[in-house]
Amino acid sequence: MEKYVCIHGHFYQPPRENPWLEAIELQDSAYPYHDWNQRITAECYAPNGASRILDTGNRIRQIVNNYSRISFNCGPTLLAWMEQDCPDVYRAILAADEESQRRYSGHGSAMAQAYNHMILPLANVRDKRTQVRWGIHDFEKRFRRKPEGLWLPETAVDIETLDILAEMGTRFTVLSPYQASRVRPLGGHAWKDVGGGLIDPSMAYRIRLPSLRSMTLFFYDGPISKAVAFEDLLARGENLAQRLCEAFSDSRTWPQLVHIATDGETYGHHRSHGDMALAYALHHIETNNLARLTNYGEFLERHPPTQEVQIIENSSWSCVHGVERWRENCGCNSGGHSGWNQEWRAPLRNALDWVRDKLAVRFEEEGCVLLRDPWKARDAYIEVILDRLPDNVDRFLETHANRELKPAERIRALQLLELQRHAMLMYTSCGWFFDELSGIETVQVIQYAGRALQLGQELFGDGLEEGFLNLLERAKSNLPENRDGRLIFDKFVKPAMVNLEKVGAHYAISSLFEDYPAQSRIYSYEVEREDFQRAQEGKAHLALGRAKITSRITGESSTLSFGVLHLGDQNVSGGVREYRGTEAYGELVTEVQEIFHRGEITELVRAVDRNFGSGIYSLRLLFRDEQRRIMGLILDQALDHAAALYRDFYSQYATLARFVTELGIPLPARFQMAVDFTVHEDLREALSTDEPELRKVQALLEEAGRTGIVLDKVTLEFTFRRTVERAAGGFQADPGDLRLLERFDKAVSLCPHLPFDVNLWGAQNAYYAVRESRIDEYRTRASPTYGDTQGWLRTIQADLRTARNAYDAAREIRIEEYRAKASHGDAGALHWLYTMDSLGSKLGFYIEPSVQEAAK
Repeated sequence: MEKYVCIHGHFYQPPRENPWLEAIELQDSAYPYHDWNQRITAECYAPNGASRILDTGNRIRQIVNNYSRISFNCGPTLLAWMEQDCPDVYRAILAADEESQRRYSGHGSAMAQAYNHMILPLANVRDKRTQVRWGIHDFEKRFRRKPEGLWLPETAVDIETLDILAEMGTRFTVLSPYQASRVRPLGGHAWKDVGGGLIDPSMAYRIRLPSLRSMTLFFYDGPISKAVAFEDLLARGENLAQRLCEAFSDSRTWPQLVHIATDGETYGHHRSHGDMALAYALHHIETNNLARLTNYGEFLERHPPTQEVQIIENSSWSCVHGVERWRENCGCNSGGHSGWNQEWRAPLRNALDWVRDKLAVRFEEEGCVLLRDPWKARDAYIEVILDRLPDNVDRFLETHANRELKPAERIRALQLLELQRHAMLMYTSCGWFFDELSGIETVQVIQYAGRALQLGQELFGDGLEEGFLNLLERAKSNLPENRDGRLIFDKFVKPAMVNLEKVGAHYAISSLFEDYPAQSRIYSYEVEREDFQRAQEGKAHLALGRAKITSRITGESSTLSFGVLHLGDQNVSGGVREYRGTEAYGELVTEVQEIFHRGEITELVRAVDRNFGSGIYSLRLLFRDEQRRIMGLILDQALDHAAALYRDFYSQYATLARFVTELGIPLPARFQMAVDFTVHEDLREALSTDEPELRKVQALLEEAGRTGIVLDKVTLEFTFRRTVERAAGGFQADPGDLRLLERFDKAVSLCPHLPFDVNLWGAQNAYYAVRESRIDEYRTRASPTYGDTQGWLRTIQADLRTARNAYDAAREIRIEEYRAKASHGDAGALHWLYTMDSLGSKLGFYIEPSVQEAAK
């Protein structure tokens, strides 16, 4: 009896980009990372691309790419972010699919996904089609093949959705066992009820569709999947392997498939080191021949369906009520908030449906003026989303425009299509999944609605915002301070809105603190500087200029004049206005500069107000990351002053502080603040240098212990991790430089002396890559037959045969020296090997004793 095992991971994050900037802004809740995508990548997506298999002594025996041995899907919006921000992880995922094709009879393990995780049974048929088309096209662009399967967001399903999948060539999808209704043998007549999760998950099933098409459905093993996601099955890889193999039954007479499906984030983010449990389970099953690892495509080719199935429509894997979690207060939530409700879900969806339908009518009317078929153009717009280079946009418009468009018409066409993109992004499922209307996921979908409304206002002048807010106001927050959807829109959406003037203001203010080149990029905008003048009088700084701002998304542009004044600290103000020609711009520059150089600050502020009117901005306007950076620059001087005071105080009273703590007396708050600050700063500095000194770090740690400091271990670990990774990266870039290897070894040697565990994942990867690619070379060089010295001997002997007299002296003097070198091998290579083995041991790798002895 054939036994197969398949593990599916659904790797997905909701799109988190600011809809106006097309970039993720700083998310403090993800500290010490910039945002949640970065944090989850570090905890899950990256580790699964380089997961450790350990021996019984917890030493690393092997590093493997989990993606190549499982079935998986990655959300298209997540992959788009990853391609730009984490290219190494992105490449590992693409490489894994290629490897899986070699492993699994030509069938890649990657599956496509409906584009932005919209709950398809709740979507209209037009959105369903576009979501599936975009998901398939995105997959083909990235993985360079057609997908065999497509993952449905939340496995939410109805017959219409399956029919669309089949129409577009999808061979299979995966559902929860609780989504099956009844089964029968192909060609049979009597149906068997399998509701309540009673379907046998060990085989593939065929579903016949109203269009007379059909496709294959797999129903994953519910109990094991639940144990992986919500219990402790990932505590040990052996446990997972055993549980999977226990699901085989001798009573079955057909080839059996044991397969599970969970969120991919289970393997590392939700369950720490879950990636390693997964890696070991797969390794254990394979090396012990307990079953054959497979993916759905390979299994389907080998064992086509023999049973027919019918499904429960409007069902999903994460809501026992069907799909109510995304439109009603059904009782499903993430928990932990007693007394909260999710009554806001229905009015939120109603408000978004109203916006979608209102905008769809105008999109079609206005789109027909510019596009052959607006909805077909929308379906194909994914080609532009994936490649916004001008030549590609030109090709797209040549295909879909009903004539050669003028520049203004071209911009309008792209704005229409962007409106539709955001009108779909606003249905991303996470907007309803969690507990609170003002949560970051829900605010995100409301921001997408805000962008769609803004584009609608620019295109049609309809003024739909008030009607939308009247509906959104019915959605009530659980937090009194956030009241309802209208207030949330005012607090979290309006401040995030961006137009060309606001981008210009950001450029103007930040130009006081950053030297921009003539051509620069600010998120999704290009800035072409046409003039820039800067002046300084004492602490006051003035910048005046003119720049052309262009959206890389729609092509709309505007030339703006600006003036900005910094009077020290947070006192920054400036203005932006449309460029009014050379004469007006010259008058502006002359007037403002003359007043500035006279030192008449009050009059200068009046002049800025007079010239720029309502377009006055301050540091509050800056986009979040730049605002944080510039505030850091402004605060540096004050912080340096404070640091000097703290350090001076500490140097005078350190002995007293130690004595007080030795007596068991708590330090006064002001004493403790100075001690904490000084020791933490010294520790951070000591751990961030390229070559940290053990004695210095130990002395600081002892001081922290004596004075009762509670260390900020998160920040200190992150700081030192980056130091180790810099050393590792330097060595990986030039493995032959023994000095870089020794620096790497020295940094890692510090880890056991620290009062916190250092995440060495990146350093281990660098070490492993070098060891795998260079170790044989260095072993050869270290051997007594190393080619350089032996080659010298052969060369000189050949030369002596033809010119013996000329080489007699060299032969007599040097031959014994090189024979000695040849007998002992290359000393540098021996030292390299010894250091590598020492470093590998410190990094947690298994080093064979024979290799260690040879290195010594």
